[in-house]
Amino acid sequence: MPSTKTTNFLIGGDTTVNRIGFGAMRLSANGFRGPARDPATGRAVLRRAVELGVNLIDTAAFYYSSDKTVRANSLIREALHPYPSDLVIATKVGPVFGADGSFRAGTGAEMRQLVEENLETLGLDRLDIVYLRIGAMAPPHGESVAERFEALAALREEGLIRHLGLSNIDEDHLQEARKIAPVVAVQNNFHIAQRGDVALLKSCEAENIAFSPFFPLGGGTTKIDDDRLARIAARHKATTNQIALAWLLALSPMMLAIPGTGSIAHLEENMGAGDIFLTEEDLADLA
Repeated sequence: MPSTKTTNFLIGGDTTVNRIGFGAMRLSANGFRGPARDPATGRAVLRRAVELGVNLIDTAAFYYSSDKTVRANSLIREALHPYPSDLVIATKVGPVFGADGSFRAGTGAEMRQLVEENLETLGLDRLDIVYLRIGAMAPPHGESVAERFEALAALREEGLIRHLGLSNIDEDHLQEARKIAPVVAVQNNFHIAQRGDVALLKSCEAENIAFSPFFPLGGGTTKIDDDRLARIAARHKATTNQIALAWLLALSPMMLAIPGTGSIAHLEENMGAGDIFLTEEDLADLA
C-alpha cells in the first residue's frame, strides 16, 4: 500500500531534510506582494514550524511586503537564529527588482551581490541551497542559464554556497546547468491540478535530484479542491489540502513539499499531511 508518511530525503548526498518543509513567501504578505503582515505572527509561525519537525525553509531576499517593512529573511533570522544544527535554509536568486516593483533577470556579474544579500539578511556565512530562479511564472524556453549558473558555481567553489538548484526551468535548462556544476534540486510550478512537468520530474528521479514544487496547493490562483479530493479527504477524515500534499509525496520519492502560510493553524494542517497513507484506490482516483 502506498505510503505518504513523511520520511527524510538526502539532498546532494549530505543534507538531510524532512519531506514536508516550509515556504516563507507568505510570512511578509499574503502573496508575493501585499500589505505587511504582523511580524510577531510570522516569527511565531516559524518557531512552531520547527517544533513540528520542519527542517527545510524555502525563502528569498525578494520576499517582502509591498512597503518593504516586513521581510521573510529578517523574520527567519529574528525567530530562529542561532539556527538549529539540522535546519536547512534554501533561497533563490536571479531576478533584480526595481523601485517600482518591476524586475529583470540579473546578470552573472550580479549573482554575487544577490547571494551576499541573502547571507547578510539571514545571518549566515554559507547558504545551504541556492536556486537560480529564471523567468516569471513559466519557464523561459530557449533562454541560457550558463552565465548565471557559472557565477553561482564559482561562489559555491568559494564556499559561500553548499548546494545549487534551479527554479522555473525546463529540461534543456537542467541539462545545460548540470554540465557546469551539480544540481541537487529543481523547483517548478507543480501541484495536483498542474502536472505539466511530469517528464522533468522523471529526469530528476533518474539523477537523484530533489523536486520541490512552488505553489504545491495552487498558490491561491488555481482551484484544487475538486470532488475527487473531497471524496478522498472524507475517507481519511482529512482536508482537501492535506490530500493534495499527500498526493505529491506519494507521486515520487524525490518530492519535497514546501507549503507556505502566515497562520499557525494552517501550518499545523499542512504538517498533518505527512501522516496520511494514500491507498491504491485513492491514487487511482487521483490519476
